[in-house]
Amino acid sequence: MHIRDVLARDGMTASFEFFPPRTDTAWNEFVASLPEFEALQPSFVSVTYGAGGSTRDRTDALVSRLATDTKLAPVPHLTCVGHSTAEINHILETYAARGVSNILALRGDAPRAQAAGTTDFQHAIDLVRAVNTFNESGRHPDPRGFGIGVAGFPEGHSETPNTLLQMDHLKAKVDAGADFIITQLFFDNNAFFDWKARCTLAGITVPVIAGLMPVTTLAGLKRMAELAAGTRFPAPLLRAIKRCEDDAESVANVGIHWATEQARDLIDRGVDGIHFYTLNRSDATRRIYRTLGLSGRVGSAATGNQIR
Repeated sequence: MHIRDVLARDGMTASFEFFPPRTDTAWNEFVASLPEFEALQPSFVSVTYGAGGSTRDRTDALVSRLATDTKLAPVPHLTCVGHSTAEINHILETYAARGVSNILALRGDAPRAQAAGTTDFQHAIDLVRAVNTFNESGRHPDPRGFGIGVAGFPEGHSETPNTLLQMDHLKAKVDAGADFIITQLFFDNNAFFDWKARCTLAGITVPVIAGLMPVTTLAGLKRMAELAAGTRFPAPLLRAIKRCEDDAESVANVGIHWATEQARDLIDRGVDGIHFYTLNRSDATRRIYRTLGLSGRVGSAATGNQIR
């Protein structure tokens, strides 16, 4: 189902992010947990794509599994650095044939062995244009082609410290054909709403889906700080975690409560959607979903998520 139809159906989307497990054991454990995610009936699920050039085959396998064997509608991440135009077109043709309706177009990081200057793509906007060219070719079952998502960074991007220039880059991706935006994770809703207002001032009117990741462990908090450079951890959140840092269950409760309140505030203030970075675990997301009354909200329409 094209993202425009998903948004029209659900009003506000609620979605998850998965990553392809790297080992057979982890793969089997994750596949066994998929019914737990299906029961929540999310609007869609995204699947990450080989950070640093790794796990790309597993991404393809997971997307295929989701599209054919579950009621979960996959939105594959697609990174362009390190790929040729022919390779991107082959990937798009494969996804189109499987009934995948949407793509999250990202620049990505080059594979470690990738030599400089050997790629047809330098920036995410180049991929957005390539997907649009594919759409215009009529090779997708949906005459609109793929719905195209791009990334947004409410708290800035480490490679573009000039926030005005960063907004120009985001506007250019939207003007090139992006249908929706999913943000990097954040913990301060004020930062998100200020950034969203600046998007509006820049003329960006496509739906913006807010990315949330509940803190469930101290190690996870530190990992987030490394992976999402520039993300601010508000003092009240850190203070609450510090009070119970020796009790793992209490740390998880604090993080889940914070994410729940974030999501409640976003919903109350009319957010277009919420995207949960799950780390392939359903427990925290399930608790937040049920507390907010989101579980099962898509209803029987969830069975129509794939184009057959």
